[in-house]
Amino acid sequence: MFDPSYVSLPEIFNFPFISILFIYFGSLLTFGMTVAFHEFMESHPRFEKRRRFPVYQKKGWAIMEHEGPLTLERMNEVTKMCDREQPIYEQISGFSIALYVFGYFGCTDLLAADDVDHVAAGSILKEHFVQIKREDIPPDYNIATSLDRYLLVIGDPLFPTHFAVLTNTKSPQPYFSKLPFFGSGFDSLEELKREFIGIDGLTTDDIAYYKLKRAEPNEKGSAKIYIFRADGTVVS
Repeated sequence: MFDPSYVSLPEIFNFPFISILFIYFGSLLTFGMTVAFHEFMESHPRFEKRRRFPVYQKKGWAIMEHEGPLTLERMNEVTKMCDREQPIYEQISGFSIALYVFGYFGCTDLLAADDVDHVAAGSILKEHFVQIKREDIPPDYNIATSLDRYLLVIGDPLFPTHFAVLTNTKSPQPYFSKLPFFGSGFDSLEELKREFIGIDGLTTDDIAYYKLKRAEPNEKGSAKIYIFRADGTVVS
């Protein structure tokens, strides 16, 4: 019969159930410290997240006159780094590719962009975009000359399946995106339908268009006249 009085402390710690308890509580401690660290990073001003769509948030839209060439430059960079046939950087998601083209990330190149999954993509879509009808898009839209940005979304908006950037409505392949298991490139709407419709229950009803929200130019307030009196008081 087992008598615990004859078991030394080291022998107790050799029992499997004691080891399991140590592993369990160690995991809980690690998880708690990780959560606390992330909460600290979120709340501390020194570790504030990079601003999203930084170009779109500065001093109205006067600076947007250069955004067209920058967008084309980012698309060219994506094509070189993540080509449809032989992608060098194939690990990044299609959501990240589309958002990078739009200038969403506050980074200088594609390699520094965050990898966005379908959950984060749904949150970004809700916060920064507004759903529109296809008819609301100008028939002569071109991403290089317009201040507006349009996104074709396939799947549930809360957990989307695919993002595609609308580049030129006059082109036979107006949508730029990265396909699953492939690199980035241009596609027609029919090609995207063949790629996604019918998979996981997706239908043509799961295709929608979104427009990037943009701040209006800063309004100038009416000028005020200030009168300085001899006694030092000021009257506006």
